[in-house]
Amino acid sequence: MSTAPYGVRLLVGAAVTAIEETRKLPQTILMYPMTIASQIAQLVMKMQQDVAVLVIKGDETLETIFPPKDEQPEWATFDEDSGADRDSDDGADVVELPVRDGERLTEGRFALFSGDPEVPKQDAPAETPAASADAPEIVAEIEYDSLTLAQLRARLTSLRVPDLEALLAYEESTKARAPYQTLLANRITRASAK
Repeated sequence: MSTAPYGVRLLVGAAVTAIEETRKLPQTILMYPMTIASQIAQLVMKMQQDVAVLVIKGDETLETIFPPKDEQPEWATFDEDSGADRDSDDGADVVELPVRDGERLTEGRFALFSGDPEVPKQDAPAETPAASADAPEIVAEIEYDSLTLAQLRARLTSLRVPDLEALLAYEESTKARAPYQTLLANRITRASAK
């Protein structure tokens, strides 16, 4: 194999490259708008970062030259400034949340995963031994008193309407927890409609 002169090899290489690029041209033309847009976005973000760095350096320099004053405006008052002694407060605005195992129990969406506190509610009738003795069989069968709302929801599909009604009546006569009552009432409605 003979070696062609350098100039000929250069021209042949340029011609082959031109042919390859011509074949890629339709795809390249379609990609140009995205390429240009991404390069512009990259440039804008870089400029924003550079400006932010300059502002931070300016803030640091100004703080060393002019240290910030720890003064509060006259109109700003805070609990610590009011001079009110927290121990002398009558606690009218304080709501005590039930606590079990050192963790606060909440109502609402988190009630789904927490059981009821052992502290009886003020507006709900307290459970008495007589009420426990009068509990329907289904209460003991599914261990209703120990179920969380999520656990009860999982078991509702396997219960009959009379059992659901008995659970609802039991809930209303003992703890009267709104999420449990709503869940049972809705399930009774759906099961009765079938």
